Amino acid sequence: MQIPSVHLEHAVDQLSSLPGVGRRTALRLALDLLKRSDIEIEDFISALNGLKDKVLRCTTCGNISDTPICGICNNPKRDASIICVVEDIRDVMAIESTSTYNGRYHVLGGLISPMDGIGPQDLNITTLPTRIEKDQPKEIILALSPTMEGDTTNFYLYKKIKDYDLLVTRISRGIAVGSELQYADELTLGRSLQQRQVFDFAQ
Repeated sequence: MQIPSVHLEHAVDQLSSLPGVGRRTALRLALDLLKRSDIEIEDFISALNGLKDKVLRCTTCGNISDTPICGICNNPKRDASIICVVEDIRDVMAIESTSTYNGRYHVLGGLISPMDGIGPQDLNITTLPTRIEKDQPKEIILALSPTMEGDTTNFYLYKKIKDYDLLVTRISRGIAVGSELQYADELTLGRSLQQRQVFDFAQ
């Protein structure tokens, strides 16, 4: 499609770089922004700048936060004896929406995927044994998506923590194999957490 302005084309290029946004959608969004007032555009730009400059990673669990320690890790009512290991922030939000879990989290920031060039060193993995030694939890829940990458990461994590004196569990297979945790409905995800099983290589 021919775009009559280099500035509009640049905006379309940037918007279409977002996941799930094609060039037609990007053009529609850019044209909508073009119609907005200067104040609305300033607010839009300010929100994006704040997203980049002010959103932090929790120094304890890796969750997204506005403070160095997130609200979940800072909440004395949360059960510190259970740590739920998840892929990213979307999984934290999905589990929180079930209102069935009251422990804490450890956010990896991705999954081990050799095909994509992502190894253990690229993820928030080395801090998990450190947390275990410091906080002495009783249970680690491996709540990763039941995909090849999720299973690979589960096995790697298990080998890293199996010698600690704690229970290692995984969510039950209520989540369809090959699907991603963040897309599971709240009822299914909640039941999968409640019916979690002891981690076993054979499963």
